[in-house]
Amino acid sequence: MKKLQLSFMAFFILVFFGMSQAHAERIDYEKYGKIAIAVVKADYPGEPVTEYQYLGREKITVTDVQDSFQFAVKDEGKQKSVVVKVKHSIQSNKLLQLTVEEMKQ
Repeated sequence: MKKLQLSFMAFFILVFFGMSQAHAERIDYEKYGKIAIAVVKADYPGEPVTEYQYLGREKITVTDVQDSFQFAVKDEGKQKSVVVKVKHSIQSNKLLQLTVEEMKQ
């Protein structure tokens, strides 16, 4: 009976921890996604952002991660693919580095 209770408690701890991690990533995703959109709009003024996709998260160090976002934009009438990479600290919730890169077509 004791083993069953411990297993049950361990299960709930793991589920809760996993849910809080997913929630924290979603909040980061939204925060840094908004920053990425603002940067793309500033770099390509006057042209609407036509597509936007979250490419995922890469763990850089124990405390730092990089979220990547891909945008389809028009620049002087030509369709371009732009990737914004946002490196930030999950410990301090601070932006560390932001890069914007046009992909070759």
